[in-house]
Amino acid sequence: MTSATTMNAVLPVEHRERLTRLAGEVSFAAGTRLFEEGRRADRLWIIRTGTVALDVRVPGRRPAVVATLGHGQLVGWSWYHPPYLWHLGAEATSPVRAWELDGGTVRTMCAEDPEFGRAMAVWVGRVLVERLRASRVRLLDLYAPYGSGSLI
Repeated sequence: MTSATTMNAVLPVEHRERLTRLAGEVSFAAGTRLFEEGRRADRLWIIRTGTVALDVRVPGRRPAVVATLGHGQLVGWSWYHPPYLWHLGAEATSPVRAWELDGGTVRTMCAEDPEFGRAMAVWVGRVLVERLRASRVRLLDLYAPYGSGSLI
């Protein structure tokens, strides 16, 4: 994932401060599953230290890692859009410290403060675009026949 999708790169200081004041600090041991594809998405995390792998289920195979996230990156965007179900799975690949937020609370803040809501929409949108691109590239790398096409 690129640094262009980190909280510090996208959100103005006042919005970052609002989020971190609302957040609880959590830790995950390496190997901990944060969420599973298809299950209810009700929270988000912002990584402080460590790494989280995003994966997608592939029938008949182990989940394919499509991206690895680190410091300042948003883990989870499915809490933002109905039907609020995870589109990917996530696992800590090293010890992780993160800020955890309730998705419903953040959505309410977005609705009550249009400026904050726009900033969050821009952040989540950038994350979505980057994750879709990374997933496509990774799945082509894993499963497409050699020379089957261009990424452009």
